[in-house]
Amino acid sequence: MKVYLGKDIRNVAVTGHGNSGKTSLVAGCLYAAGATSRLTRVDEGNTLTDFDDEEIQRKITISTAIALVEWRKHKINLLDTPGFNIFINDTKASMVAADATLVLVDGVAGVEVQTEKVWQFAEEFGLPRVLVINRLDRELSSFERALESIHEVFGRAAVPVQLPLGAERDFRGVIDLIAMKAYSYAPDGNGKGTEEEIPAQMAEAAAQAHEALVEMVAEGNDELMEEFFDKGTLSPERMIEGLRQAVRERRLYPVLCASALRNIGTDRILDFIVDNLPAPTEMGPKRGVSGGQPVERRVADDEPASAFVFKTIADPFAGRISYFKVYSGIVKNDANLTNSRSGGTERLSHIGCLQGKEILPVIELHAGDIGAVAKLKDTLTGDTLYDKSAPIEYPPVKLPEPSIAFAVKAKSRQDEDRMGTAIQRILEEDQSLRFYRDPQTKEFLLAGSGQQQVEVAVSKLNKRYGVNVELHAPKIPYRETIRGTADVHGRHKKQTGGHGQFGDCKIRVSPLPRGEKFAFENQIFGGAIPKQFIPAVEKGILEAAEQGYLAGYPVVDFKVELYDGAYHEVDSNELSFKLAGRKAFRLAMEQAKPALLEPIMNVEIHAPVEYAGDLMGDLNGRRGRITGMEVKGNTQIIRAQVPMAEMLNYQNDLTSMTQGRASFSMEFDHYDFVPQQIAEKIIAEARAAKAGMAEEEE
Repeated sequence: MKVYLGKDIRNVAVTGHGNSGKTSLVAGCLYAAGATSRLTRVDEGNTLTDFDDEEIQRKITISTAIALVEWRKHKINLLDTPGFNIFINDTKASMVAADATLVLVDGVAGVEVQTEKVWQFAEEFGLPRVLVINRLDRELSSFERALESIHEVFGRAAVPVQLPLGAERDFRGVIDLIAMKAYSYAPDGNGKGTEEEIPAQMAEAAAQAHEALVEMVAEGNDELMEEFFDKGTLSPERMIEGLRQAVRERRLYPVLCASALRNIGTDRILDFIVDNLPAPTEMGPKRGVSGGQPVERRVADDEPASAFVFKTIADPFAGRISYFKVYSGIVKNDANLTNSRSGGTERLSHIGCLQGKEILPVIELHAGDIGAVAKLKDTLTGDTLYDKSAPIEYPPVKLPEPSIAFAVKAKSRQDEDRMGTAIQRILEEDQSLRFYRDPQTKEFLLAGSGQQQVEVAVSKLNKRYGVNVELHAPKIPYRETIRGTADVHGRHKKQTGGHGQFGDCKIRVSPLPRGEKFAFENQIFGGAIPKQFIPAVEKGILEAAEQGYLAGYPVVDFKVELYDGAYHEVDSNELSFKLAGRKAFRLAMEQAKPALLEPIMNVEIHAPVEYAGDLMGDLNGRRGRITGMEVKGNTQIIRAQVPMAEMLNYQNDLTSMTQGRASFSMEFDHYDFVPQQIAEKIIAEARAAKAGMAEEEE
């Protein structure tokens, strides 16, 4: 594989809503550039970037893949990213390696929810953007309607630099508004346009669009604006120069036309990337930390070597494969670099460039390039590798916490033995998953952005590592508490042949504010209970509280005052006072108006505006309380607090209500009382389950 300098590299993330044609566009670019021998298709399962078994089976992109195109003596690294909300976190994590992004917009649907989300990611990373109105060959597609949608959401800075030739099934090419030439494409999908004059019927529309483009290019540049007012237009050279500068400064967002499926417009897109999008060496210095102090490192070959690992693939045969971007210096094959997190040295044997799942070997990678290496010992996603003479650590990408969790249970003892290691490999690959054990319910939980993401992880466990597990909804971690006070006397007395057991305590119990958990106050004076036995009383109360009173859930948010008691010189010991504390606690719970608490979640939903009414009605039906609403573009953001018990199946219901166009996130906020009628049902079920377990043991 040829080695490229940073100035000749373009790193471009291909982003957009699910089913906007990202993978097909990448496949078209590869074919047009001669990187593949034929035009591959998602529905045939043979594209270079959707190579995982789950992606082929589901016909969607689940994880970012990278393919390179060599075009006009430049190397273009195309990052084919997921577009469905459940996998969108992987898109964000990968965009840190890009220097610009193509944002695809469906020619029928226009701007959709995830289109706005990836736009926000690009804004966060400071990336120049180019919009591509794709699938213009589809029935009911409309360039004008899609452009109107773009202007409504992203503003007038989104300016067409192309117009379509033909519409729907008659879409056959594009009009370049910079060169004022038309390009038509053959039906064989080779992706190479034939230059021709603009058709007469399109001449006036093209001239008007050209004038609008010239005006927008001149608008943000005083020198160009002066020339525009003086001459009434800009020369082609000045216009190209002005557009290039405006794109890189993120003042303008050019709009292009394409049909990825029929490979119309892909060569013009590749030309536009080379001519107008920045090389990594033009993106400014990278910010990091060294010795606790902020530092900057230029993206240049003459700087010390450093690389950022932005993605990890867990391959059952090749082991861990690390995707990295060279932030500075030159990374050579067999280089020894230091890991900023572990402090260990990693040997980068057999580095290469990515072409789908294949790694093309190279002798070195220059500043700004993207590469991969297998079998690093202790390097994970988000780690920095650096030359030991110049330490630096780059900040990892922050991803939102998972919104939904499922209980995971191994099907056999053999599966149980291998499950932990296999899941750890999956977690290395997908940083947005979490795996943990609930201390209360004792269940192992696998949490992700949605049910489909968790199901994909479980499927990988089976296919890659031969581990079979079952998924089911997790138990709700209810809590118990008290509403009233109690003053009780707990005594444990047991007489046997030898020494007996005697412990006596008097306690007052009262509620604490929510979230205060537990407080114990010793008010014993005069030695009614010896000091060495007082911790035993507290321990007995805590043990009893852990087992619950109403339904077996831990009791929280209560205060205990130990104010009196009695002891026996011979028969009193720690066990006796612990048992006395347990009895006192149970007596107190009888009097202190016990109640059930449930976890309340903060929920944030992003959906098209037209679904807002249905979604709020549904949340009300789930005992939810709306806490805020906000509109951004065409997206309605709804914030609410909803009991966790009502959100277990929300992902599927939300998908059904919004035709898959909405997403949500959820995190724990606080505990609150369960309504009496629902509490009675939960308590009855818990007691029935306990009775059933007791019968089985007998």
